[in-house]
Amino acid sequence: MKLGICMFFVLIANTVLAQESPRKILNGKINANTMDLEGIYVINLKTEKSTITEKEGYFSISTMPGDTLLFSAIQLKEKRIALESKDFKEELLQVKMETNITTLKEVVVKRYDNINAVSLGISPSGIKHLTQAERHLKTASDLDPTANAGSMTGGSIGLDPLLNLISGRTAMLKKELVVEGKLSFINQMENMFNEDYFKKTLKIPAEYIKGFLYYIVDNDRFTNILKSKNKTQIEFAMVSLAEKYNQILLNEK
Repeated sequence: MKLGICMFFVLIANTVLAQESPRKILNGKINANTMDLEGIYVINLKTEKSTITEKEGYFSISTMPGDTLLFSAIQLKEKRIALESKDFKEELLQVKMETNITTLKEVVVKRYDNINAVSLGISPSGIKHLTQAERHLKTASDLDPTANAGSMTGGSIGLDPLLNLISGRTAMLKKELVVEGKLSFINQMENMFNEDYFKKTLKIPAEYIKGFLYYIVDNDRFTNILKSKNKTQIEFAMVSLAEKYNQILLNEK
């Protein structure tokens, strides 16, 4: 009986120690049929901590047996590895990944001036951006500014035109509010990531970075992630959207 109780407590102690095992730095290297092995995302799905690979695909990340690592990049197929104790016995964790995008022999870069806020549906077609004075005038009267003072002050306005005036202005303000919100998201993205991130990590050509920002802020799922301010989730979502955007550009060529 006493022996059984002792064995029980030994098992409990071992379980607790196993659960409380501290994470340690795991070093690894990604191998793939490409020279572009820098900037690949390595994400610990359990801790939501992430890092990116250095030149030649080397990386280091805090982890432990039982954690799952996610490897993701534009040019490579996504891969997940559930870590085991044996993975920590090697000097480097070797990760084999497959290429995702076929390399073209020749790429002709063209300017697409038609890719803008209007063509992407972000800014309503024909919207007029008023000066401060014009906005004040429109707020004060919302009437034809060429009307004479007597007709504006002494005249009367019918009920239907007045209702149309109010509803029309409300609709306009709602549209402007949507556009303003998306521009705010774009500013947030530009503050979070520099140009090199878009060019090197996401493989977005420099002349299309602005168009890409318009593209992603038009995605409701992405803007919800952006509101959470979780940089790991934001970066992961951007990788997927960048792949789709690059494919759109490729199809246009």
